[in-house]
Amino acid sequence: MKLALIGPTGQVGSRLLDEALRRGHAVTALSRHPDKLAARPGLTVVKADVYDAAQVASAVAGHDGVLDAFNPGWGDPDIRSHFMKGTKAILDGVKRSGVKRILVVGGAGSLFVAPGVQLVDTPGFPAEWKEGAMGAREALKVIQGEAALDWTFISPPVFLETHGGQRTGAYSLGADEVLMDGDKPAGISVEDLAVAILDEVERPAHIRKRFTAARV
Repeated sequence: MKLALIGPTGQVGSRLLDEALRRGHAVTALSRHPDKLAARPGLTVVKADVYDAAQVASAVAGHDGVLDAFNPGWGDPDIRSHFMKGTKAILDGVKRSGVKRILVVGGAGSLFVAPGVQLVDTPGFPAEWKEGAMGAREALKVIQGEAALDWTFISPPVFLETHGGQRTGAYSLGADEVLMDGDKPAGISVEDLAVAILDEVERPAHIRKRFTAARV
């Protein structure tokens, strides 16, 4: 397949790039700083600002699908508003391009821990992650109202291992609730999260739905 990737240098986006290329897909990576990406077989890098819908449209046109691992950056003091600005520009740009399929990587904060109670609203949710998690939740609401695109929203589990993780290729799936490992929240390596996402690309099972994945 020919896939466009937004956020190719981030924790999740870089693993999505690795996994997509491993499977033989052609990847166009959108980046404001193309020099940060080394040349690799199957990879094309395009300079683009994802806050600009016209630039997004131009970069993703002609692709089979878009992998959206956009994140304004956890150090961004306006991360919540920038999540919304970026999400709206990306959705607008993808629609303008004529591409129908988009997979959006969100956060775990919008997963439910009890009926009507999302993780981000629980008392113990870390304050340093809250603004970003609320931005990702608001982005999910916008995406859920999107009728023109064949979207899928992916929430990682509570514990996402971003360093020293392994690619086992094994995982379990959930929907809108936090997945548990016995009496504690489940986790997954970012490499195996990428496996779950690329499996969804190749064998769609969650069109206009959200799913989560965790270690088996």
